Amino acid sequence: MKKLFRLAVLAFFIALSTIAVLAQNTAIQPASKEGKWLERHESFIAQAKQGGIKLLFIGDSITYGWQVEGQAVWDKYYGPRHAANFGIGGDRTQHILWRIQNGELKGIKPKVVVLLIGTNNTGYERDTGQPRNTTPEAIEGITAVVKALRAKLPESRILLLALFPRGEKDDPIREQLRAINSALANLDDGRKVKFLDIGSKFLEPDGSLSRDIMPDLLHLSQRGYQIWADAMEPTLAAMLK
Repeated sequence: MKKLFRLAVLAFFIALSTIAVLAQNTAIQPASKEGKWLERHESFIAQAKQGGIKLLFIGDSITYGWQVEGQAVWDKYYGPRHAANFGIGGDRTQHILWRIQNGELKGIKPKVVVLLIGTNNTGYERDTGQPRNTTPEAIEGITAVVKALRAKLPESRILLLALFPRGEKDDPIREQLRAINSALANLDDGRKVKFLDIGSKFLEPDGSLSRDIMPDLLHLSQRGYQIWADAMEPTLAAMLK
């Protein structure tokens, strides 16, 4: 009986441990990818080793887009400021956390880091239809990225951007983004972290998104990058002084 009891207790705690693992927030668990993603990560490490980065953009495909649709705007605003673009398409907070832990920031001391991450933690998985992360999980993930940046780059200032609006104006994801942004505003400490919400600059008067600005209602056109740069410039310029 005692042996059966011990086995039952052991099985109970194993079950509890399994549930705990399943319940972990994926947004705060550093994760990597393979292939071109890893190649791009390694290119960032090589770029960091060269030094001279005074302004760093880090994020997902929206940040990466500065090198495509936004290249002309980038060259005008950020090229002269010795800026680097560490954006990778599809990234979520867990991928940024892994990249931070694995050498991308080693040896650099940018004056300002422009951070835009988290939109890929929202919404639903394409293959399963399950939520990627809950709103609290996404908030925790973005907060973890800010903390990791502060730990690795204690002298740098962080310009934390609110997640940009996406989808149709009645898409439920809009409400999730608003809730996340409301929480992120609390990370502004008045010193090293500045929160900036420029989302309204992309919207039409009726709250919709123009496809001239976001062709797929998510990624920006050249016009969209111009709007981003213009809206961010006063805050960024002050932080770079």
